[in-house]
Amino acid sequence: MNKQFTRREAIAAGVAAVAASKMTLAKEKPQSVNPICVFTKPFNSLSFDELADRVAELGFDGIEAPIRKGGHIEPRQVADELPKLVEALAKRNLEITVLTSDINDPNDPMTAKVLKVAAGLGIQRYRMKYYTYDLKRPVIAQINEWRPAFRDLAAMNKEFGIKAVYQNHAGNKQLGAALWDLREVLEGISPEEIGVAYDIRHASVEGGMSWPITFNMIRPHLDTVYVKDAHWVGKKPTNVPLGEGIVDPRFFKMLAQSGFEGPISLHEEYLDHRKPELVSEHFAAIKRDFKTLKEWIPPLQK
Repeated sequence: MNKQFTRREAIAAGVAAVAASKMTLAKEKPQSVNPICVFTKPFNSLSFDELADRVAELGFDGIEAPIRKGGHIEPRQVADELPKLVEALAKRNLEITVLTSDINDPNDPMTAKVLKVAAGLGIQRYRMKYYTYDLKRPVIAQINEWRPAFRDLAAMNKEFGIKAVYQNHAGNKQLGAALWDLREVLEGISPEEIGVAYDIRHASVEGGMSWPITFNMIRPHLDTVYVKDAHWVGKKPTNVPLGEGIVDPRFFKMLAQSGFEGPISLHEEYLDHRKPELVSEHFAAIKRDFKTLKEWIPPLQK
């Protein structure tokens, strides 16, 4: 047990040293530069070292790592496995920019266990699990029921020194799809404790031409931006390569003008993430989308 603890401490110390070095480098960069990470959901079949090598080759600053059921690491394995992933990334000067989790219940014992390990490794933010409406019940009543859980989770985040982000996701049952409801539940909560992972693809699907209004509304809560694209096939939104869908590139000019300095996470979800044989195709697709993203981001940003 002591040997295992010593190894974790050694890994954490090494990661902390890399993080300190990265903070020094970050201070030397223009403040308008946003770190850009990639959601690595399609790459469960890769070892941590293989994953880190491939992401580093593409030029990202970090990853959005699914640390949840069916992800890179199962929640119950976090204490043993998450330090190994962080160490593999740190060797390539990469980080876990966002930890995608199953967390939305502050009373679940697994919540504190995961957050304690993640915060101890220097991970700054995690994405929450969605809340789902029961449309047979009043919507406002459910928002009011969820608000105490958000506040308790915010307090827990403050205690551990980590923040949560909640993603707006299109659909007819998700809290946050319309964005006004997410603002309601976050009222009075600091974005340093729970912020918004604003997904421009989902906002465009739900908002049509009015997405700039909801973006303006949610901007004070903004922590992270998610980027992917879709177009309509009949009545269904279908994911497509970035630049081939409804996402307006002018969003990034608006984002820069708003003074946003947080991370941007690129999601590629138009290929089947469940098929390991498509790993090379996923990396090729991500490379193309990353090129488009960098072309869309205004000068003085990365």
